[in-house]
Amino acid sequence: MAGSLVAVVIEDSVVPGLEADRGLVTRKSTAERVAGVLRKRIAEGFFLPGGRLSEQDIGNALGVSRNTLREAFRLLTHERLLAHELNRGVFVRIPSVEDVVDIYRVRKIIECAAVRGLKAKPASFARIKEKVDIGDEAARTGNWKDLGTANVWFHQELAALSGSERVNELVGRLTAELRLVFHIMAEPRRFHERYLPRNHEILDRVEAGDGPGAEQLLMKYLDDAEEQLVGAYADRADAARAAIAAE
Repeated sequence: MAGSLVAVVIEDSVVPGLEADRGLVTRKSTAERVAGVLRKRIAEGFFLPGGRLSEQDIGNALGVSRNTLREAFRLLTHERLLAHELNRGVFVRIPSVEDVVDIYRVRKIIECAAVRGLKAKPASFARIKEKVDIGDEAARTGNWKDLGTANVWFHQELAALSGSERVNELVGRLTAELRLVFHIMAEPRRFHERYLPRNHEILDRVEAGDGPGAEQLLMKYLDDAEEQLVGAYADRADAARAAIAAE
């Protein structure tokens, strides 16, 4: 079944690192805030695809009740970041190829619409350029994981041109789901380095206030990225499931 999961218990050395996030939540925190912490950690690769999440360990690390944590798990399951298996527990999802295609479908709708209406250099241009600069520096130092992160930030800033908080929230969820895909691929240089020059091309159009030009470049960019990723992902995802099952 596409996206099905296999069990793997998170290493004992991983969960204590969550204690650093305790300051972000309290025992009276809402499940949404707890979900926000876990969403960020999943996107960062703190919890890897296929990993089983321990209610007791994570609840103790964050200092939250089991009921609050279960509600947070439910929210993240709805976002397709986690999945619950009867009598087995809660796991970080391994996305399917169909998930990848759908993520890019939504990204094209959101990001292209966000840049389409540009008629002048946006007020947020400095923030957008900063993300490209961070990517350039990561590439110069060979820090390919940071390059991937900077690339994600760049696209989030483009989507933010919509001026909609709801769009920003949706893009944040999509980003976390997409990062699961890249964690499976485990080749950030291959999937990010080639797009750096294209980030600069899009940035130039944004600075010029050329919305249609930026949209054209961005659509081609996303089409190419989707094709490249889908072409390589299926075998890697199947191999990841098999490797976890063998442990």
